[in-house]
Amino acid sequence: MSDGTLTATPPTASSQSESAHRILIIDDEVAIRESLETLLTLEGYRVDTAGDGEAGLERLGRATYDLVLLDLALPGKSGLEVLPLIREQHSELPVIMITAYGTVDNVVEAIRAGAQNFIQKPWDNEKLLADIRSAIARYRVEEENIQLKRALKQRYNFENIVGKSEPMLRIFDLVAQVAPSRSTVLIQGESGTGKELIAKALHANSPRKDKPFVAVNTGAMPSELLESTLFGHVKGAFTSAIAHKKGLFEIANGGTLFLDEIATMGLDTQAKILRVLQDRRFMQLGGVQEIQVDVRIIAATNVDLRQAVREGKFREDLYYRLNVITVDLPPLRSRREDIPLLATHFLKRFSEENGLPLRSLSPDAMRALIDYDWPGNVRELENVIERGVVLSSGQVINSDLLPGHITGRNYSASLLEHNPNASLFDIMEEVERRIIIDKLERCNWNQTDAAEQFRIPLSTLNQKIKRLNIEIRKRVKE
Repeated sequence: MSDGTLTATPPTASSQSESAHRILIIDDEVAIRESLETLLTLEGYRVDTAGDGEAGLERLGRATYDLVLLDLALPGKSGLEVLPLIREQHSELPVIMITAYGTVDNVVEAIRAGAQNFIQKPWDNEKLLADIRSAIARYRVEEENIQLKRALKQRYNFENIVGKSEPMLRIFDLVAQVAPSRSTVLIQGESGTGKELIAKALHANSPRKDKPFVAVNTGAMPSELLESTLFGHVKGAFTSAIAHKKGLFEIANGGTLFLDEIATMGLDTQAKILRVLQDRRFMQLGGVQEIQVDVRIIAATNVDLRQAVREGKFREDLYYRLNVITVDLPPLRSRREDIPLLATHFLKRFSEENGLPLRSLSPDAMRALIDYDWPGNVRELENVIERGVVLSSGQVINSDLLPGHITGRNYSASLLEHNPNASLFDIMEEVERRIIIDKLERCNWNQTDAAEQFRIPLSTLNQKIKRLNIEIRKRVKE
């Protein structure tokens, strides 16, 4: 433990890379300011100092900083009085409070007011530097995310699509180029990659943006119901048709119709979709008059349609009608540089939705997310972050709140660590419970999909869920 005086080593090559980061120290003790300034300068940071709150606020108004070290006991306005004023000017700027006599009440008040952390004098230099690096890293990711979303919204109105990787930037450019046209678009990508978000961006940046955007999952209903949903029906067309009903083509007239999971559509329905694409007209079920529509079709699939054509499961003529312009969405594992941005985006969203202070990820948790392959793609990451936000008791989400299949934790070892007297039955039951929860999370809490992947009947899975007291959570839409 250091007494807060200088015990630093000369800067390394890695610390020199942090030279662009700028820190403001607000402390009334000259010795403390000089000690911190020397320590941080040797670590490669640019440092400014101020002896009281007024001077510190004045500096914040003239320069851009990445972090503030703020003393609690200042002359004039105290640190707890200065902190809200900093928040008014710079709502996201990380502030670490420093004090010689911190109390529990002071800590709670500072954290509620927006302090990132609380360090007591005398501090440990290595811990202080680690806290500073962590806070700045989180701040930079959040700022990058905000700036990227602002730029994308201004340029493309892609409000909910997050990414800075080269594949995503190419997609942003392609969508911006294609959106104004009336051409049919086919979006291809694995489940959970955000195909509907791309479809919405195409619509929002097209001349049709003020007309309806209508989405339908063609794999979620039998063919008879799908045809009635798409084309509508007249009264008496079938037994339960007790009234005239418009179809989605008619509802989407002038706008965009998004056909998700189009590969699951039956061949008869495919033929009717082809006719609408060719002639822009159709008849309702049981109807005798043709209805003309102006609808842009955007289709999406998570399977190889060319292979489906070769296998006779998808019409070749419809494939070529749909495949005018193709948007290929990359899986998350091939754009890992987007994971911190996406994680920060979801942290902010779920913290706000749950009425909680903004959560952040510890460095080891973020590393685990970056290293994981994400078979469920962005949707799976979204679910994991929501889980972490809901389960966390503090503002930082550590790796122990991540599912075991992401961190590689040994379930039985974890159980024995917390309960060394656990019986073999207890261990096996807990392992089974956690494996089922992990699989359900990967399947977006869809029990049918999970049962298929486990290769067991759905009834068997439901019995296990009930026996193991597993609480089923709501599914998250793509």
